[in-house]
Amino acid sequence: MADETTTAHRDARKTRTGLVTSDKMQKTVTVQLQRRLAHAKYGKQVTRSKKVKARNDHDAKAGDTVRIMETRPLAKTVRWRTLEVVQRAR
Repeated sequence: MADETTTAHRDARKTRTGLVTSDKMQKTVTVQLQRRLAHAKYGKQVTRSKKVKARNDHDAKAGDTVRIMETRPLAKTVRWRTLEVVQRAR
């Protein structure tokens, strides 16, 4: 019974795909997330971006595209962890 609840709760976590902009920290990477939306008044597509910090368990380097998942606080500013490296930088 507990396993089903844990699995259902874990499936509800947010997952995002973003670009690693910095890997200078020891266990953490900075990931830039981009989203496109229509401007409220004019309807033109605009790009909004946000930088988040993620625990780097998959040896991601700067320029890589990674999939990250929301998790419990791992450090003062780290709230995400890497799931996989989608595409390596060239």
